Amino acid sequence: MIFRKPCSLLIILFAVFNLLFFKKLKYTKTSLILMACIASPVLLELLFFWNNDSFAKGLKAIEKSTSLVIFPLFIIGNYQRVHFFKLTKIYVVATTLILLFFFIRFNIIFPELMNKYLNGVHLWEMGYEFSKTIGIHAPALNMHLAFVSVCALYFVFSSFRDQETLKLKIAAVLLFLLSFFFVLFVNTRMALLNVFVGFLIVLFLEIRDKVNLKKLILVSGVLFAVLGVILFLFVQKDAYMKEKYSAVTFAHMDKVGKLDEIDHPEVKVFNSLVTRVSIWKSAWELAKKNLPFGVGASDGKPELVKYYKQTNQHFLAKYEFPTHNQFLDFLLKFGILGPLVVTLYIFTIAYLGYDLKNAIILSFFLIFFTSNLTDDFLLRFDGIAFSGFWISIFGSYWLQDKLSIVNR
Repeated sequence: MIFRKPCSLLIILFAVFNLLFFKKLKYTKTSLILMACIASPVLLELLFFWNNDSFAKGLKAIEKSTSLVIFPLFIIGNYQRVHFFKLTKIYVVATTLILLFFFIRFNIIFPELMNKYLNGVHLWEMGYEFSKTIGIHAPALNMHLAFVSVCALYFVFSSFRDQETLKLKIAAVLLFLLSFFFVLFVNTRMALLNVFVGFLIVLFLEIRDKVNLKKLILVSGVLFAVLGVILFLFVQKDAYMKEKYSAVTFAHMDKVGKLDEIDHPEVKVFNSLVTRVSIWKSAWELAKKNLPFGVGASDGKPELVKYYKQTNQHFLAKYEFPTHNQFLDFLLKFGILGPLVVTLYIFTIAYLGYDLKNAIILSFFLIFFTSNLTDDFLLRFDGIAFSGFWISIFGSYWLQDKLSIVNR
């Protein structure tokens, strides 16, 4: 999921493989409704295809979203065969080990960067430079890692609940701590907030009634104490982190829409809230001018950049900032129907998690929902494929529960 080209190839192979066994696919009225919810963003693009200025760019926008058709079609079509917890555990272990490999590689190939960070130089670059060596945007990578870390905590508690061997319990704890370290290392604000809220969801929703209370208090106390120590040591070493999460984030809020009045805005407010709010303000103003049908799927960013220039917002125009809010992005592209479809897509996850009372699914909803408030992951292949894959897995697990196909 975190490597676009290999992921694209695997999706194609996955689709071809399933086409060979097309007769094994089974659908019900309920599963078809669920599939339509998952495919709703690409269905919206097809509905408004006529509104694109460029035929080729319109096709490219649809091509990027085809996984929202492939995954529900074949995963939910095989929902009886989906092993939710086994698949999630494999995903957590594999992703964490892959990140460990790339972290070791980063230290070997780019020792000068690590030396800078260890000596407190350009600390703000750390997560972005590491993510760049993998070939993914830092907030997108940390969205994946936040989900991995929350799932890893779930499996720590499940290892104690299921009375697994001491070696497996230790392995689960080490895997969790390693996954949490990577969230801190990439160090994006929304992911760090989400991971702590996700931990609380796992602790109080999924584990509360399934683990002996004394054992729960003991294990959670030790884990959160270790997390606290890791976080404390990390903050002590990364002095910029305290500044980033306070002064930098909320600096210059009186300059919304007037970023060019700030001296060197690319240095002082590139990743600040004031920049996001300035973008949202422009996107909202432009979207209102293009109601009820929007500017078209392929024309959202070009029209927004054009609007920056028309309103003399040279800093935003220079760096061609996208909307950084999925609801506003779809409002700009598709008009009134846009944010309704985003709400349907994301809150389908919430419904599945709430109905199953499942902490992993609810945590995924929280992570993906909040990430799309400050970014636009249904524009990015990794966000589209990541969410489409997991919603299809969650939907299969929900169908198993509703239709009593397997006993949990």
